[in-house]
Amino acid sequence: MNDSSWGAPTRGDYAAAWGPSDQGPAPAGPAYDAQQAEQTRPMPIVPPEEPMPTPPTPPQKKRAGRNLRAAIGVGVGLGAVIIASLFIWKAAFLGVITVAVVVGLWELTSRLEERKGIRAPLVPLAVGGAAMIVAGYVRGAEGAWVAMALTALAVLVWRMTESPEGYLKDVTAGVFAAFYVPFLATFVAMMLAAEDGAQRVLTFLLLTVVSDTGAYAVGWRFGKHKLAPRISPGKTREGLGGAVAFAMAAGALCMEFLVHDGTWWQGLLIGFVVAASATLGDLGESMIKRDLGIKDMGTLLPGHGGIMDRLDSLLPTAPVVWLLLVIFVGTG
Repeated sequence: MNDSSWGAPTRGDYAAAWGPSDQGPAPAGPAYDAQQAEQTRPMPIVPPEEPMPTPPTPPQKKRAGRNLRAAIGVGVGLGAVIIASLFIWKAAFLGVITVAVVVGLWELTSRLEERKGIRAPLVPLAVGGAAMIVAGYVRGAEGAWVAMALTALAVLVWRMTESPEGYLKDVTAGVFAAFYVPFLATFVAMMLAAEDGAQRVLTFLLLTVVSDTGAYAVGWRFGKHKLAPRISPGKTREGLGGAVAFAMAAGALCMEFLVHDGTWWQGLLIGFVVAASATLGDLGESMIKRDLGIKDMGTLLPGHGGIMDRLDSLLPTAPVVWLLLVIFVGTG
């Protein structure tokens, strides 16, 4: 379509349309004038249609970041195994700790090799880790430290059988793994060695789980202010408040009714410290996973990730609870 379609046609255009002009000029008169007026009348300007208003998008309901059904099912199953082994036969619970430690070491060393090319030797770590658990139960803190030193030495020697390239980073990672997983876990074994060891361990586990649950529930429902966005964007200050409140309430109940010679105010303090240590432990593993560029340490536990994803808050909390219980009620 060109510009002439919107303006008045010229006389030459009529001649071309009606043939040669041998009939003379077009007659003037009302008929012609009416026809010309009809053809030259400007087209009405139609205002553009206004777009229909877009209905507001309904707010999206918050979703949990994991499969809750699987997480609850796995959690209940693990809880049943732990409770049964804890109160039926202490040696069985030592076995549960040892299995968790060895699997955790396998997950950690596997991710280090996959993502960073760091080959921390697993065999001396697994053997030394199991020895630490037994030594901590039998000989206390002194036995745990001796086993830790021997494990570090075994890592240094074991790695000598391979190429010297990367030796320093491999043994450094190995010693770190030995301290991070089995050595911190020995404090659970030391709690178990007390006369009321089952109650102490149960208190430790309940406070840590309740702290994590309170942080998750309150943060998911009310969380708005980020706690450490560069480390773990999902954690909020509101969630930390929920962890503190839940852990303090659980601590007061556990110290009053589970631990011998314990009092409720001691439980309030222990619960507060557990919420802090569990949060720091979770953030610490988040730092490791961010450095490795992974979301979970493993896939062994549906809805939870790997064993290390469940031990992250338990491991740094164990020495804290052990120490506070020794201060408040003695070694048992």
